[in-house]
Order: sequence, then structure tokens, then C-alpha cells
Amino acid sequence: MSVQQEASVDGEALEVWIDQDLCTGDGICAQYAPDVFELDIDGLAYVKTADDQLLQDRGATTAVPLPLLTDVVDSAKECPGECIHVRRVSDKVEVYGPDVA
Repeated sequence: MSVQQEASVDGEALEVWIDQDLCTGDGICAQYAPDVFELDIDGLAYVKTADDQLLQDRGATTAVPLPLLTDVVDSAKECPGECIHVRRVSDKVEVYGPDVA
């Protein structure tokens, strides 16, 4: 079993989470990165683990796999609800998403 390399910015591992309170259920994220995002029965998007487990807890995060970094970033940029947040694991500073200064 191989370990999938995680994406990083300046050597810092990245994670992604979705603010379901702002999610519009458009599913753009699941189209861009179906290995990371999935719409649940409630019509909202959630992140998934590398082994395809849907994380339904509010604020749940998952690692951003390096091969999917562009897709995850595009999801954050295109999301009509502006609810996808990509941040550094080490200090929780957002690097892509609506809260980036």
C-alpha cells in the first residue's frame, strides 16, 4: 500500500474543509475533485478521506493530495457559495478560499 503525497505550500502540508452553512449544493467541487468532495443526501458537499470516508462533522478537514491540488484550488475559486477553505495544517492559515487576504 502506497502513501499518497500530500500537497503543500512552501513545504507545509495542506488540508481542506467546507463550511456547510454557506454550501449551495451546486456540486462544482465534486465535479472538479470527486476524490476529495462529495454531495451527501442532504444536498450539501462534504470532504472525504483518502479511503473514501465521508466526513460529516462540521468543520471536518481532510488532507489535500498533491495530484489534486489544482482541482481543489479550482473548486475553492469556482464555488458559488464561497465555502471551500484550503489551509496550512501547521498554523491553520488559509491559503486558498474566501478568507485569503
